[in-house]
Amino acid sequence: MMKNTRTSIWRVAAVFCLAVVGLLYAIDSSRPKTTNAVEATFVSDSGKASPHNHAAHASNSIGEGDSLGVIEPPVIDTVNAPAPAPEGMVWIAGGAFSMGSEDAEMRDARPFHRVAIDGFWMDQTEVTNAEFARFVKATGYVTVAERTPDAKDFPGAPPENLVAGSVVFTPPNRKVPLDNHFAWWRYVPGANWRHPDGPESNLKDKEKHPVVHIDFEDASAYAQWTGKRLPTEAEFEFAARGGLDRKRFAWGDEFKPDGKFQANSFQGHFPDKNSGEDGFLGTAPVASFPANAFGLFDMAGNVWEWTTDWYRADYYEALAATHQVARNPQGPADSFDPSEPHVAKRVHRGGSFLCTDEYCARYMPGGRGKGEPGTGTNHLGFRCVRSPK
Repeated sequence: MMKNTRTSIWRVAAVFCLAVVGLLYAIDSSRPKTTNAVEATFVSDSGKASPHNHAAHASNSIGEGDSLGVIEPPVIDTVNAPAPAPEGMVWIAGGAFSMGSEDAEMRDARPFHRVAIDGFWMDQTEVTNAEFARFVKATGYVTVAERTPDAKDFPGAPPENLVAGSVVFTPPNRKVPLDNHFAWWRYVPGANWRHPDGPESNLKDKEKHPVVHIDFEDASAYAQWTGKRLPTEAEFEFAARGGLDRKRFAWGDEFKPDGKFQANSFQGHFPDKNSGEDGFLGTAPVASFPANAFGLFDMAGNVWEWTTDWYRADYYEALAATHQVARNPQGPADSFDPSEPHVAKRVHRGGSFLCTDEYCARYMPGGRGKGEPGTGTNHLGFRCVRSPK
């Protein structure tokens, strides 16, 4: 049975606080300790540290999928978009496609399997700071990162450690081994959507940047307020591929066609030196890079995005084993991550400005991220979808 999400997140958050000040103690002695406690909860871009193993810049897009019998090209429905079109949304006509990956480093995204999706509307961009600010002004909503942790959830924890905040990417000033996420992530008191890099930062000139430090509860509240919902994992991948067939990227097989960047990602030496060759060191204003074939922006890179699916590492294997087309899959009934079996997680999609084939190339359309529903970071946001009426 999974632990309470709010309680679990603050346990992990408190551990981050304690790690920063050097006070390592067990908040919950009943929770099994792992050596990888934040692998996915805070670090969706984290994968197995294996430089270049993803071969993200390779040109061969179709591999073992052929031998698995998933060889049909995508089928895009020809149903006309229902009218009227919601403002800022794109009609995704639905259809059938091969979902997943055959990247050897993305075992949880293997194998390709056939999925059919009904049509839906999708936000053309990630939700921006300006859009989220309108929601907060209208409703008075307070995000999880802005709320002070409740002492009753942390028996024995010193009051000075029960501080509202969130997790921020903090590049080290030297090269570090890639097997310890604490080297570039830290819990920052006062970090939240208004202060993405910590209490001294603000949103000046970032109105069009994607809102970050948003957990699943926050994203769901915004979606409900707008009369929308969050996408399923299958809806996200279908939309991200834009009708392309098992291509390595949302725009094709070549990472920089004609020498031009197509997404906000990490260049340089991860995690200590981002060259910013693509023009950005952190988040970028939405729609800074070309749209995909469906007219959607930033379906790869910039910030990870929430989906409604629970995360299971074996979910794709289970779907493929049925030898049936999965129609509108909603994800597994529960969550299981072998690296943290006692922590329930939701699927993240799209990758972020920290993605790099030097460490993790999960900005590819088949790549999967994962995170505890109560956790936000400065590289995690969302966009919404709407079913036709």
